[in-house]
Amino acid sequence: MSAARVLFLYLTAVFLGGALLAPALWHGTQALAAAHPSLQHTADQPFHRYVNRCLLGLALIGLWPLVKAFRIRSLREIGWTGPWWPGLTRGFALGFLALGMVTVLALVFGGREWVPPPDLSRWLRRLATAALSAGVVACLEELLFRGVLHGVLRRSAGFLVTAAITSALYSWVHFFERPPRPEHVDAWTGLWTLGRMLRGFTDPTALIPGWLSLVVAGGMLALARERTGSLAFSIGLHAGWIFWLKAYGLATSDLAGADHRVWGTGKLFDGWVALGLLALQAVVVHVALRPRTRAEPT
Repeated sequence: MSAARVLFLYLTAVFLGGALLAPALWHGTQALAAAHPSLQHTADQPFHRYVNRCLLGLALIGLWPLVKAFRIRSLREIGWTGPWWPGLTRGFALGFLALGMVTVLALVFGGREWVPPPDLSRWLRRLATAALSAGVVACLEELLFRGVLHGVLRRSAGFLVTAAITSALYSWVHFFERPPRPEHVDAWTGLWTLGRMLRGFTDPTALIPGWLSLVVAGGMLALARERTGSLAFSIGLHAGWIFWLKAYGLATSDLAGADHRVWGTGKLFDGWVALGLLALQAVVVHVALRPRTRAEPT
């Protein structure tokens, strides 16, 4: 079976399976929350988050069969190799700095408003949760996009083609709308919600600059994978971004009169300032990481 067909089947299974599984997960969580009130906060999450979690879970479960189908024989082929600490720390510092600058500029120049934490201990716990989420999600997504897919495509394609395909897929699965809560949840609500989530691609004002920011980010991650031969720098860079994506909505809020086209919304990456700083960061990554000669396959 060709690589394209394997990838198509994998994505179909993840998206359709995740949409069909989400209602069962939602009903199960509601039942658990009724018996254990401590889970009520989880049960109250918007339904589209259940869809997202199911997509991520199935993507993770299907990763091993995908590796086997692509006949990947070693971890080195997918960039799961060290040294880890220098790459992780350098990447994280750069990612943290870039989107941290977007946050600072938005607060200083009236793009966003600082939200003082009403409960400092709870706020710190949520911040710690954001940091943990950043690490887990960065590992999973980099293993899939810059590990497995990048490694397989580079067997027969040049870097630019590989980077274009992986960046397009990466940006596509991240460019979802946040649809309203459904009035009731049945077996088909996940498919309806997934369809509404994909409507973000029909809005040109959302595609530019938000989608372009994700494309630049994906290309930067692919460049780091290519230049270093390891996922370490890419995982660190990605984790630095995700931390701010989580913390931005926690620590700031919309400010009346602010231009969302310039500063973006609570998503952080969908404004021109974020796109400009990500593009500048891509130049820094290009200069900082020396070109690596790709070993010929044996």
